[in-house]
Amino acid sequence: MNKRDKNKLIYTALLLIFVVGFWVFENFYTPDVYSSPENSDRIENQEELLLPSSTTGAIVVHDHFTLSYSEKYEQAEWVAYSLRKSHLTNDDRRRPYFVEDPKVRSKSADWRNYRGSGFDRGHLCPAGDRRFSEYAYNQTFYTSNISPQRKDFNAGVWNRLEMKVRSWCKRYGDLQVIVGGVLERGLEVIGEEDVAVPEAYYKIIARGEEEELEVIAFLMPHKESQQGLVNFVVSVDELEILTGIDFFQELPDQQEDKLESSVSSKGWNFR
Repeated sequence: MNKRDKNKLIYTALLLIFVVGFWVFENFYTPDVYSSPENSDRIENQEELLLPSSTTGAIVVHDHFTLSYSEKYEQAEWVAYSLRKSHLTNDDRRRPYFVEDPKVRSKSADWRNYRGSGFDRGHLCPAGDRRFSEYAYNQTFYTSNISPQRKDFNAGVWNRLEMKVRSWCKRYGDLQVIVGGVLERGLEVIGEEDVAVPEAYYKIIARGEEEELEVIAFLMPHKESQQGLVNFVVSVDELEILTGIDFFQELPDQQEDKLESSVSSKGWNFR
């Protein structure tokens, strides 16, 4: 064998090793979980949140958000978190890997389900709401916090709502946010684990003390829209009918009924 043939054989072998290595990485490599940093002084008190009911009983409490996981649909039926003015930073964060949630007993969906699906890994608790800490930011990349979203929706009207919530936090102060997809039978699914693709997403924002709570709720069809955000305002009652979730179960019945039946954008600046 001459030198040229030897070099060709070596290059071919190296290329084969590279291709096999890349395939193994793509199909079997799963990064480690995002462990809690020692002596962290920025961990949220999740007990302060007004948590909804869980239709699955699979409530998972993380340091910076809480969720109810639906194994049937391979995503959270809701994610709840607080948003404070101190959270609103422009700190540059390196996007980490999406990893399975170690606290979901039934195992949250593998990130590979999304590959080649044509759908974004859409955050429920936005990474942009957790830039104040590398650990808090990384937590939002657990697959329990993502849902399949169309690219134009994720980058369009849904992103506009996320930015509006941050502007309200700057304007009004601390907020509580509950967000999720409307999970129901017959949805399109992706991946080997049949991750459901919701046909609509909702978001509920609350501000103020429990005795004087102000609430606004949104329901958005899963498609891009140029309509103003105010056009998607609905009552919490409507969301409860669609999802089967009791969103403000901890409030006194009279106060809960009044808050949840209202469809009003009064007191929420949309300019």
